[in-house]
Amino acid sequence: MKRMMRVGLLIGVVFVLALMAACNGGGSAASEGKKDDKKIVIGFSQIGAESGWRTAETKSIKEMGKNDPEIELKFSDAQQKQSNQIKAIRSFIAQKVDVIALAPVVETGWEKVLREAKRAKIPVVLLDRRIKVDDDSLYTTFIGSDFIEEGKNAAKYLANLIGPDKKVNIVELQGTVGASAMIERQKGFAEQLKKYPGYKIKKSETADFTRSKGKEVMEAFLKADGKNIDAVFAHNDDMAMGAIQAIEEYGLKSGKDIKIVSVDGIKDAFQAIKDGKSNITVECNPLLGPQLAQVAKELRDGKKVDKWIKSKEDVYEGQKAIDALPDRKY
Repeated sequence: MKRMMRVGLLIGVVFVLALMAACNGGGSAASEGKKDDKKIVIGFSQIGAESGWRTAETKSIKEMGKNDPEIELKFSDAQQKQSNQIKAIRSFIAQKVDVIALAPVVETGWEKVLREAKRAKIPVVLLDRRIKVDDDSLYTTFIGSDFIEEGKNAAKYLANLIGPDKKVNIVELQGTVGASAMIERQKGFAEQLKKYPGYKIKKSETADFTRSKGKEVMEAFLKADGKNIDAVFAHNDDMAMGAIQAIEEYGLKSGKDIKIVSVDGIKDAFQAIKDGKSNITVECNPLLGPQLAQVAKELRDGKKVDKWIKSKEDVYEGQKAIDALPDRKY
């Protein structure tokens, strides 16, 4: 009887040990599976929603976060305030995200908070706008456009449209003061204009990348010197759309009496070219979600990424713009 009890006890011990081994093995596999399935958490600080271009960029980033199974997105809208972006970055650091993505409202004033991110060993990816810092290691890469080249293309295509040897008075609608897009587009445009001695910028004022401000500033330009304005250079299409409205209300024909060249490539600009109210739009691609996801995955895998990942872009005017209109996504 005692022998049978000992055998039974032994069998029971073996069964329990086997069960524990199975459980431990299963737990290990589950842990490994969880590690393998861990999503890359991206904290994205967006400037705001000042334009159709900005809205398209936000949509692209959010769709990336929704549709890519490897990505989890934490989104923050700064409402045009750098202070809100700094708060968002610190929140992302506290949450220990894997990557911080930043579309900076202005170029300067980022050193302190980015040093905090660097100490936390969180890579920072800049989107669509650059920053000025003494230490370039404070950010990992910039995904975006060549703003200087955009400005040069705006001037070159305007000169091709009107004639390089003509005398042309231009008014300029600037973007947000201190933004890299504003600074570099202005620089590129001015550099290219040196090739056309008759082309002069008569007035230049910020309209903050918004349609309403574009209209307001253009109204002031027209009131001051409407009969002597030959062309408008707008740092983005939304300001150009506001300028078009102001020109029409003034009694002139936009796109004919006053030529329009702008930057971004939003659908409204293509429609305005089709309607004869605008002339040229220099594309600046906002659909950066896929590129951000790719960079995040490469960083996760320990790969080195380029310091500047350029967007693919083009210039549209006339029939080329009309043909492209049906396929515009923003």
